[in-house]
Amino acid sequence: MRSVLTWRDKVDQCVYDLAFKPDGTQLILAAGNRLLVYDTSDGTLVQPLKGHKDTVYCVAYAKDGLWSPEQKSVSKHKSSNRVTCCSWTNDGQYLALGMFNGVISIRNKNGEEKVKIQRPGGSLSPVWSICWNPSREEHNDILAVADWGQKLSFYQLSGKQIGKDQPLNFDPCCLSYFTKGEYILLGGSDKQVSLFTRDGVRLGTVGEQNSWVWTCKVKPDSNYVVVGCQDGTIAFYQLIFSTVHGLYKDRYAYRDSMTDVVIQHLITEQKVRIKCRELVKKIAIYKSRLAIQLPEKILIYELYSDDSSDMHYQVKEKILRKYDCNLLVVCTDHIILCQEKRLQCLTFTGVKEREWQMESLIRYIKVIGGPPGREGLLVGLKNGQILKIFVDNLFAIVLLKQATAVRCLDMSASRSKLAVVDENDTCLVYDVQTKELLFQEPNANSVAWNTQCEDMLCFSGGGYLNIKASTFPVHQQRLQGFVVGYNGSKIFCLHLFSMTAVEVPQSAPMYQYLDRKLFKEAYQIACLGVTDTDWRELAMEALEGLEFETAKKAFARVQDLRYLELISSIEERKKRGETNNDLFLADVFSYQGKFHEAAKLYKRCGHENLALDMYTDLCMFDYAKDFLGSGDPKETKMLITKQADWARNINEPKAAVEMYISAGEHVKAIEISGDRGWTDTLIDIARKLDKAEREPLLLCARYFKKLNNPGYAAETYLKIGDLKALVQLHVETQRWEEAFALGEKHPEFKDDIYVPYAQWLAENDRFEEAQKAFHKAGRQREAVKVLEQLTHNAVVESRFNDAAYYYWMLSMQCLDIAQADPVQKDTMLAKFHYFQHLAELYHGYHAIHRYTEEPFSFHLPETLFNISRFLLHSLTKDAPLGISKVNTLFTLARQSRALGAYKLARHAYDKLQGLQSPARFQKSIELGSLTIRSKPFHDSEELVPLCYRCSTNNPLLNNLGNVCVNCRQPFVFSASSYEVLHLVEFYLEEGITDEEAVALIDLEAPRHKRENRWQEVTSSNSQTLRLEESMEPMAEEDPFTAKLSFEQGGSEFVPVVVNRSVLRSMSRRDVLIKRWPRPLQWQYFRSLLPDASITMCPSCFQMFHSEDYELLVLQHTSCPYCRRRIDDPGP
Repeated sequence: MRSVLTWRDKVDQCVYDLAFKPDGTQLILAAGNRLLVYDTSDGTLVQPLKGHKDTVYCVAYAKDGLWSPEQKSVSKHKSSNRVTCCSWTNDGQYLALGMFNGVISIRNKNGEEKVKIQRPGGSLSPVWSICWNPSREEHNDILAVADWGQKLSFYQLSGKQIGKDQPLNFDPCCLSYFTKGEYILLGGSDKQVSLFTRDGVRLGTVGEQNSWVWTCKVKPDSNYVVVGCQDGTIAFYQLIFSTVHGLYKDRYAYRDSMTDVVIQHLITEQKVRIKCRELVKKIAIYKSRLAIQLPEKILIYELYSDDSSDMHYQVKEKILRKYDCNLLVVCTDHIILCQEKRLQCLTFTGVKEREWQMESLIRYIKVIGGPPGREGLLVGLKNGQILKIFVDNLFAIVLLKQATAVRCLDMSASRSKLAVVDENDTCLVYDVQTKELLFQEPNANSVAWNTQCEDMLCFSGGGYLNIKASTFPVHQQRLQGFVVGYNGSKIFCLHLFSMTAVEVPQSAPMYQYLDRKLFKEAYQIACLGVTDTDWRELAMEALEGLEFETAKKAFARVQDLRYLELISSIEERKKRGETNNDLFLADVFSYQGKFHEAAKLYKRCGHENLALDMYTDLCMFDYAKDFLGSGDPKETKMLITKQADWARNINEPKAAVEMYISAGEHVKAIEISGDRGWTDTLIDIARKLDKAEREPLLLCARYFKKLNNPGYAAETYLKIGDLKALVQLHVETQRWEEAFALGEKHPEFKDDIYVPYAQWLAENDRFEEAQKAFHKAGRQREAVKVLEQLTHNAVVESRFNDAAYYYWMLSMQCLDIAQADPVQKDTMLAKFHYFQHLAELYHGYHAIHRYTEEPFSFHLPETLFNISRFLLHSLTKDAPLGISKVNTLFTLARQSRALGAYKLARHAYDKLQGLQSPARFQKSIELGSLTIRSKPFHDSEELVPLCYRCSTNNPLLNNLGNVCVNCRQPFVFSASSYEVLHLVEFYLEEGITDEEAVALIDLEAPRHKRENRWQEVTSSNSQTLRLEESMEPMAEEDPFTAKLSFEQGGSEFVPVVVNRSVLRSMSRRDVLIKRWPRPLQWQYFRSLLPDASITMCPSCFQMFHSEDYELLVLQHTSCPYCRRRIDDPGP
C-alpha cells in the first residue's frame, strides 16, 4: 500500500472537522468560525460559508433530515460528563457517546441509556473518537473506540469487548472507517494518519504532517482520504493497494484484506484462507511450498499431503527476521530474496547459502523447476540480459542478451524456447540453443508457454488474448487483464485483483495444423481442449488423409462407433494384404456421403459391384442402373425389390405394391395393402395367386379378417382348403348359421363350433340356449359349472328369484346328464332332487326377503303366512346360504298375529328370542313377544290346513314337516300362494306302464265333451280343468276314493296305488301328470275338488290355482317359476 498526494491547501485556522457530500463531489470543512466548500477533484475552493460567530468544531451532511416531521423541536437529554464524540448505528436505532471521563454510553433513539462501558484508564483516558463499523456484512454492530490512554478497542452493541486493546503510542484525535468497513483511519498527536485493518492491525502511514491531525475522512466508495490538521493544512491523498500474489500452475495465492492470504485452486475453484493478523508484504508459491513475508518474519508453509487436490497448509518453518526485498521466490528447500541487483539464497532456517550480484536491476524472476534443492531460476534484467541460475550453483548462466529491458519471461516445457516481453510491449521468442530470434509479435504485456504443448504460447496486451502455435499466424480474442499461466486449454488471467481461469478452445491452432496435413500435431493440440465439432473435423481430415491411427483416436473421443467400425475393417483388410488405398478412400467417401467420388474410385479399382450396392442401398436407382451387369435377372430383381422398399419407406405405397408384385414379392405387397386397408388390391392378389402359395394366401385371409371382410376371408380359406380356419372365422365373426351348416357337413368340427357358441350365449344371458349348445357339444360339465356360478352370485346378491330359476335349470341339467351318462346316473339324480328342493325354497323365500327388506309388501298376508310355514317346515336342518331363519320366523310371527294364529305367533316369537336378530327387528320382536301374551292361546280354525286324503285337520306347526300328521301323505302346494292344493298323488300298480296308464284314463289327446260337467283342456302351455254349467251330474261312486283309506295310527306312509280298473274309471279332467324325462318316473295326481281349477306348468311341473297362474303369466309373459314363455312351442 502506498499513498499519493492529490492536492493540498492551507487555511489560517485549525481544521477541526471534515465532511464529504454523499456523492463525494464536494468536501466541507470547519476552520475557525467558517465553513469552506472544496471541489474534491482538484482541490478548488468552491465557496466559503459564514454565519457562525464562534469556532465550529463539528460538521456533517444531512442524508435524510435532522428532524422528523412529527417533532416540533429537538429532544434534549442531560449527560453526566462532557461529551467529546458520538456515532449512530447503521440502522439509526442506537447512539454511542464518548465522554471525557473515559465512559462510553450507548443509548436508544429516545435517549435512554442501554449500555455503559467504563474504560480502564477512567478519567485519565478521555474517549476522544468513536465510530460504528458501516459494513452491512457484519452480523453484529461493532464500535471502534480510540482514547487518550493511547489504546484502540472494539465493542459489540451489548458492551462486550472484542479482542484486546491495541496500543497506539500516540493520542488519537480522529477515527474513521472506509465506506465498506474494511479499513480504519486514525490520526492524532503523532502528526500522521495511519491505516489499520478493521481488526486493529496497523498497515502503514497515509501521510505525515507538521502538526497534530484533528480530523481525517474517507471519500465515499473510493480509496481517497482527506486530512485536516491543527495548523490549517488540508491534504487529499489517493491510496493505492498493490497486488501481492504468487502463481504456480493451477494454484494461485493472493493477499486479501492486507493481512490474509487466500490460496485458490484455479481448476476446482476451492479456496483456503490463512489469517496472518499482520501486514502481508510478499507471497511466493511453488509446488507444495508457500512463503509469506510479514513485517518482522517470513512464514514457510507446506501441504499436508501429496494429493494434487489437497488445499490444507501447515507451518513448516519460521524465519524470525526482517528482510527488505523487491521480489520473493520459494523453492523446495530455499527462499530467494531479490533486492535491486542482488539475489540471496536462504535456507528455511534463515541461513544464507549463496548470493548473486547482477549487472543491472532485476526486473523479473521465475522458478522453472528442477530437482529439489537444485531448482533453476529464470532472471530478466533491466539491461536486457536473461540468465539462468541454479540455486546450488554460484555461477549464473547467460542465456541471451537483447537491447531492450525485460518485463516478462517464460520458458517452454522442454526448455528449448524462450519467450520475452520487453519494455516496448513486444513479445520475442528465441531458440535457447542457437540464440536465434524465431519470431516476434507486438502489443504484449505478459507471455506464458503452454505447459502441455511445446509449440504453443499465449500473450496478452491491448485488451486482446493472442494464441500462437508454432510459426502460424496469431489467433486473437478479446480479454481484459494479464496472462500469467497457460495449462492445456485453460489460460490463467489476472484482471485487477482477481485471478480467473479462462477456458479457451484450441480450435484455431488445430485447424492451422490441419491445413498443412500435420495430423499428429493437430491431435496433440486437440487434446488440450476443443469442441466436439473440432474433434469430428480432425477425425474426418485424418481419415481422408488415410492417417487411421489419428482418426481412430479422434472418433473415439466423439464416440462415433460407425466410423470406428470402418477403420477397424480397413485395418483388418490391410492385415490380410490389401494395399489399394483408392479402395480404402472410396469406402471413406461413401461413409462421408461423397457417393459420386466413391463410385468413381470403385470403378477405377474395378469394383463396379460395390458401386451398385452403394447406390441401391441409397435408393439412388437411376445411378445404380449405370452399374448393372449384362442383364442378370437376379440383379434386376434385387434392384426392383430395393426400389420398392425405398418407395415404401418414402410413403409411396401404391408404387411399392406394383414393384413388389412385379418382383414376385407378394408377401410385402400384401402387407402394404393390408396395413393401408386396400381390400380391392388384396382380393386381386389373392385371386391371382396359385392355391399352392399358402403363406401369402393365409396372410391375405388374416388381413380380410382384420378389415372386417369375412366373406373374402372365407373365399380365401376355401381356395386353400383350410376348413378349420374357416370354422374359426365363422365363430370369431359370430356367423353361427354358416358355422352350423359347415358343422353338419363336417362333424369333426362340432366341438370347435358349439363350445364357443355356448360360451357366447352364456355371456349374453341366454342360458337355455347355452345349455342346448353345451349339450350338442357334449360339454355338460361346462354348462353345470356356469350355472352353479350364476346361482351362487344370485344368492350372494340376494336375487333369490333368480337363484330359484338357476337352481331349477341346474336340476334339469343334472337330469340330462343322468339320462346321457349311466355311470353318473345316481349322483346326478341325487343332485336333481337336491337342486329341485333348493329351487322351491329360494322361490318361496324371495317373497319373505322382499317383505322384510322393502317398505311395501306385494303379497297377501295369507300368502306370506303360508310361505313362512312352508319354509319353516322345510328348514328342518341347516338353512341354505342366504335364507334367514330370523326373517322367516319374523314374517310368520307378524302374519300369524294378523290372521289370528296366536298360538303359532307366540311360538314364533319365542323362537326369535333365542336367535340373534338384526337391530331393526329387535324392538318389534320384544314388543310382539309381550303383546302376544294378551291374546288367546289357540289358532284360528280357518287357517288350519286340511289333508285331502284323510280329511284330517293338521296343526299349523307340524313337527313332521309338509306332510299329514295322520296319513303321512305329502302336501302339494301352489307355487304362487303356497296353499295346500286338493291333489292326492297316486302310484301305478306294478306292471302298468305310463303309456298304458295314459291310455286307460284317455289322456293322450285333448277332447271336449259338452255333456260332461268338468272339461279338461290340454295345450302346449298348460292343463286346465274347467266347469261347464250344462254338465250332467257326476257318478256317485268313485273307485279312487276307496283307495284313499289307510290304516289309522300307522307311522309309515302308505302310498295310494291304483290298478287298471281304477285308472279306467278316472276322468282325464281330474288327473294331472308330471311327465318327467327318463330315468325319472312320471308322477300322477288326482284332483278331489273338481270345482276348483288347477293349472300345471308343462315345463317345470309346478301346480297353481288357474286364476293365479293366468294372472302371473299376464304379468310376466312366462311361467313365474321356470320362466318358460307362453309363445314357446313346447317343453
